Amino acid sequence: MNERTLHTAVAPIPSITLGEMEGVKLLNRIDTKYLTNEATLLEVLSDALEAGYRVLEAGGEKVSPYNSVYFDTPGLRMFLDHHNRRLVRQKVRTREYVASGAAFLEIKRKNNHGRTKKKRIRIEPGEMMDFAADPAACDYLAGHSWFSAGELNPVLSTAFSRITLVNPARTERLTIDTSLLFTNYRTGRKASLEDAVIIELKQSGRSSSPMKGILLNHRVKPVRVSKYCIAVTLTDPSVKSGRFKVKVRTIEKTINKKINVI
Repeated sequence: MNERTLHTAVAPIPSITLGEMEGVKLLNRIDTKYLTNEATLLEVLSDALEAGYRVLEAGGEKVSPYNSVYFDTPGLRMFLDHHNRRLVRQKVRTREYVASGAAFLEIKRKNNHGRTKKKRIRIEPGEMMDFAADPAACDYLAGHSWFSAGELNPVLSTAFSRITLVNPARTERLTIDTSLLFTNYRTGRKASLEDAVIIELKQSGRSSSPMKGILLNHRVKPVRVSKYCIAVTLTDPSVKSGRFKVKVRTIEKTINKKINVI
């Protein structure tokens, strides 16, 4: 799908501003991920409009570019914790919200009840690849994760376009990621997910969700998928990744083509 088609699809959806979104942060939340393709996404967006959802508009845009850099230990402990089904785990990344010019160091922690908490501190965009010289960021990492800045290296980047929807009651947020591109700094390999779409439904507690019904109507089912883990699996054949190769095949089935790695 080209960008013009996607922008046309979200144009009729009423906007919500970043300021209004402050009440929908859902930093302590339950996340459910879904996988679909761009053709189905257009139908989902049409139904979201009818259901009263609003779309985040930032910098005059309803489709926003995001850049992330994932950090890990030399032995890829965070990747392997996920692969080995460790229930309590963490991921560390920097993320640039391109439309607003803001960048953050973000720490995602998952507990053994399936709840995700995200902590973050603002950094300079120039620190996306290396925040070790930022004392506040280093202290924040040490205080909210198992890791220190000296233990971590940038492993890979993800670039994608995101649409963010909010339900009328503001009890859920839906992020829709398209045009996903991965670059592995360790191997130099790149991979694109073509027209695959990763949707993440983020709810406060177990509040009701009209979007779950919309997705079910379009046969879009929940799937456990991590952009970081899929990216490593695609771009680094040397790592233990058998569990995630099944996910790669699921994505290829969804888009009806083989993922290209260069």
